[in-house]
Amino acid sequence: MENIKLSSNIKQILISEKEIAAEIKKTGEWINSQYSGKPLLFVSVLKGGFVFLADLIRTVSIPCEVGFMCAQSYYSGTSSSGIVNITMDLEQDVSGYHVIIKDVAELIRARNPLSLKIVTLLDKPSRRIAEIDADISLFTIPDLFVVGYGLDCGEIYRNLPYIAEYGAEKA
Repeated sequence: MENIKLSSNIKQILISEKEIAAEIKKTGEWINSQYSGKPLLFVSVLKGGFVFLADLIRTVSIPCEVGFMCAQSYYSGTSSSGIVNITMDLEQDVSGYHVIIKDVAELIRARNPLSLKIVTLLDKPSRRIAEIDADISLFTIPDLFVVGYGLDCGEIYRNLPYIAEYGAEKA
């Protein structure tokens, strides 16, 4: 059993802590093999991506830098508005880096990085609006609202060490 008590709003655990760790380790090994000796910048979109990025960079044994952006599209609901608003931008000029990013690829691509790779923890093909394919997706999931491992509902549940389906109790 996972080490954090399940809330009544958690319907089921979709991806365990151990499964996440195993896939992140494999991804880190791939990054090490592809980017050794190259200027490397990891970009995370806050808030949801910070847990994934922290664990991923700990598996990377080559020198790298980290940058953060804030983007918002969910606001207070459980479905995306479809409009991404950048609320905090990167400090780095990406033109001198190979960039690995979780989201907002077109914005970064327009800034002329040496290369750009998209790495995502989760892929929900049925919800995809933009035609962006990740270079690496650790897990493909069905069209469910999920929380845990950095993902939230109303800023709650980010601390869960697994990915779970969320469903509010009916009154």
